[in-house]
Amino acid sequence: MSTGDLSRRNLLRAGGIVAAGAATGLLPGVAFAAPAPGAAQQQTKTVTGTFKPDVPDWYYLPVDVPRGVKQIDVVYSYDRPTVPAGVRGNACDIGMFGPEGHELGNTRGFRGWSGGFRDRFSISATDATPGYVAGPVRAGRWHVILGPYTVAPQGMNYRVDVTLTFGADGAPFRPNPAPVSAPARQRGKSWYRGDCHLHTVYSDGKRTPGQLVADARAAGLDFIVSTDHNTNSSQLVWGDYATDDLLILNGEEVTTRSGHWPAIGLPAGTWIDWRYRASDAADFRRFTDQVHRAGGLVTAAHPFANCFGCTYEFAYEIADLVEVWNGPWTQDDEASVTHWDGLLRGGRWIPAIGDSDAHNPDQTVALPHTVVQAGSLRQAELLAGLKAGRSWLAESKDVNLEFGASGGGRSAGIGERIAVGTGTPVTVSATVSGAPGTTVTFLDQLGPEHTETVPASGSATVTWTTYPRYSRWVRVEVRRPSGGPNTTTPNAMVAMSNPIFLGAAS
Repeated sequence: MSTGDLSRRNLLRAGGIVAAGAATGLLPGVAFAAPAPGAAQQQTKTVTGTFKPDVPDWYYLPVDVPRGVKQIDVVYSYDRPTVPAGVRGNACDIGMFGPEGHELGNTRGFRGWSGGFRDRFSISATDATPGYVAGPVRAGRWHVILGPYTVAPQGMNYRVDVTLTFGADGAPFRPNPAPVSAPARQRGKSWYRGDCHLHTVYSDGKRTPGQLVADARAAGLDFIVSTDHNTNSSQLVWGDYATDDLLILNGEEVTTRSGHWPAIGLPAGTWIDWRYRASDAADFRRFTDQVHRAGGLVTAAHPFANCFGCTYEFAYEIADLVEVWNGPWTQDDEASVTHWDGLLRGGRWIPAIGDSDAHNPDQTVALPHTVVQAGSLRQAELLAGLKAGRSWLAESKDVNLEFGASGGGRSAGIGERIAVGTGTPVTVSATVSGAPGTTVTFLDQLGPEHTETVPASGSATVTWTTYPRYSRWVRVEVRRPSGGPNTTTPNAMVAMSNPIFLGAAS
């Protein structure tokens, strides 16, 4: 069966007409019928067609499934013609919605997503390919979703094979979410190290959940957040891999065509939709509100990442956190810190975090990570600490930073305010260890104000005195001028803090 060439006159979207960037297309469907007695218990139907370069973000292939199906399998492929340098070639994502519906925000209908990481998937009552949600293959109209990520000038020729296997369901899948505590790392009110942006084989990572847990423990982390792209399936299995010395929180990297925003601290099984662009402001607000109602936080991820669809284009004022440091230090991170600092100077403070975004074994978990002050190693208190900006960012567990301010008989820590008069001297102090070959710099809204070199021992205490009439806030950066072992970019970040605010609140 062929769909032929598709054009924008096929565009549609549940709920009405919208801008073309958010539109979707409907492909001709396939229908299956239950086999006659004695006939083969497996049927396959094939769809082929061509996507032209001027196509919407999402296409839906309807699949009518009869009763008595125990497993559905989908395999897809597309051509990759040669394109000139600087021209994007073909890339296409894939996922699945069940008969409960595929309308925007339909959490009941979502059955999985693998993006472009896999060329096939299976779903049954007992099991599902990582990225997909196991459960009965109910009768009704399913939809394979295809997402032409980039399309070559020649177009994209694609093929989708859908196979149904008939028979009785096996034993039902039983979710096993992660425990809500990690007693061996519980220290009451303390500073806790965590990596809030990580991937496994349940999206496009190459670590199994067990491998990620092992690497996180080796990195000295107290907690991690699982943020597989556009799917909630890994949230249902973390209990199989949990240990008593690592708290595992649920999340999802909401991966849109206008940037990525990890939703962190979600109840197990929560799915957040991603089928909109930054121009669809009401949809973005709808799903960030969903995250907030669920008790989670919204992160603006790698704002200046140099890949199509990766740069954060949404409204910053809706985000709870900005991921200013993502993986080994690069110029992208420098741009993110500069932009975040500009927001801060303009009076809009969104707490900074740093994450490894580690996908593969050659990418180091906890490079970097965020050290947050929380009342305990519990999700609600960790999220509260992150949202309040009581945190600093570290290259590794070997680096430690203490940063505070005092004056007029008062004191304040990271993310807090020292409320003293404009003429009161305030001394800020940073104590660094595990950071040889670095410099410590205090910055305020005017830029760098005071810098000292850390000796070969890697430890130093640096102080500087200012006044609220001159400095509205102060933050600290620890940098390695030579770049160092983790990056070739000079003046690489080793640690940085969120600000301490000076003076009475305006």
